[in-house]
Amino acid sequence: MGKKLLLEEILLILEVTSLSTRGQVVIPNDIREKMKLEPGTKMIIIQEGENILLRPIKTPRMSQFDKIIAIDDKVRKELNLKESDVDQAIKNVRKRKYAHK
Repeated sequence: MGKKLLLEEILLILEVTSLSTRGQVVIPNDIREKMKLEPGTKMIIIQEGENILLRPIKTPRMSQFDKIIAIDDKVRKELNLKESDVDQAIKNVRKRKYAHK
């Protein structure tokens, strides 16, 4: 079991793990349970200097999408745009984005 430290009101769990020959790292069970990480959870890896941050990618909740759609509808109405105008604008942006790759 790893060490637990309380620094500035933040609970840190310190564990030691190893890098396998295939570049895999095992996240200790205590941390997996605390963060509710399941096998297959997608992670983003951020490298800054000598530090590596591993962060789970969480699927947004439907309520977050509903808020975005509500904002979109409000702006579209204020600008007097039809849904087809928005669809065409999205297609144009995607076309430009993928043309540069």
